Amino acid sequence: MRKGIIISAVALVVVAGGVIIYTNRDSLFGSSNSTMPPMPTSSSTATQSTNSVAIQNFAFSPSAITIKKGTTVTWTNQDSTAHTVTETDSQDGPKSGNLSTGKSYSFTYNTVGTFKYECSIHTSMTGTVTVTE
Repeated sequence: MRKGIIISAVALVVVAGGVIIYTNRDSLFGSSNSTMPPMPTSSSTATQSTNSVAIQNFAFSPSAITIKKGTTVTWTNQDSTAHTVTETDSQDGPKSGNLSTGKSYSFTYNTVGTFKYECSIHTSMTGTVTVTE
């Protein structure tokens, strides 16, 4: 019984402390109307319209892009180890060979569709190019 009262008292203090901090958050942490910049979002999951892809931190960034037919996409290796850009869906896609640090590879997409690729050295690194008219 005594243990239950102590646990209840501790819980009450924690909840009350949270309420006090929440109601005084503007004075404690700055006004909620401040001009804080928005939190960055990960570009690795959102499809982006660009024709440049960075290879960094063992990932393609962005990992999914949408381009117009006839657009040339350029991948640049910004990692300290070699990577490739290699199609994985048996379509006409990129086949870069090994790209050492600082090297780039370009491929022009002339067919509408969705094209998947990976680093053939590190197969967990994957990307997608969607080509539209």
